[in-house]
Amino acid sequence: MALRAPKGFIDETDPKVCQIGHPAPAWLVNYADLMTELVCFFVILYALSAALSKDMQKANQDIQEMMKEEQIAGKTEMTKDGLKITFQEQGKMTQFDSGFAELTPAMKDVIDRVAPQLRELTLKGHEVIVEGHTDNVPIHNDYFWSNWELSSARATTVVEYLIREKGFPPGCVAATGYGDTRPILPNDSPEHKAGNRRVVFFVKNPPMKANRCDPSLPASHPEPRPPRPAAEPGEPQEASG
Repeated sequence: MALRAPKGFIDETDPKVCQIGHPAPAWLVNYADLMTELVCFFVILYALSAALSKDMQKANQDIQEMMKEEQIAGKTEMTKDGLKITFQEQGKMTQFDSGFAELTPAMKDVIDRVAPQLRELTLKGHEVIVEGHTDNVPIHNDYFWSNWELSSARATTVVEYLIREKGFPPGCVAATGYGDTRPILPNDSPEHKAGNRRVVFFVKNPPMKANRCDPSLPASHPEPRPPRPAAEPGEPQEASG
């Protein structure tokens, strides 16, 4: 016995209603294909969001030109998640001394050159993540218990430098440490280990306006940390990394 359709509903005896066990109407196949294509279209748009961002394109181009003009070794990579900037060791340009989290003069010079482009992005709502990395030499002393702590300290040192010296908004920069888990070179020589002691700048695509980082500047900046009272770089020490 057919059920009586409620007021405003199509009666189940109507030919436009698909009965249980009967094939779907022909229009449903085309409709399902259309929905699948729309999903693929929006997935592609999301994957290309960084490449389609004019701010990210301009920053990527400016940084590449700066690295070429100043002969700074490194690379930039645009992904669906954002822009990743990696500086490589070249000659005497060491980013960090073994076992230390303090910036070398050469690394400060590199940060000074890339900071204007990065700061402009943060003021537009882009979040900058500073990734810290170490070589594979274990560390265990009063200052750093492991390479995880050392890599996090290196990233934090860069973040504090960007906020204090370059006027970055604290709400749009963050630090993270990966220890020795993501080397870019084999740890088989002092030169390669020096290349793995590095930081990487990752500029994220901005989310919706309601969830963007806070680009407001603080009333005061954190005090610079005092130099670590430890052995000079190159002297025998328990710490490395």
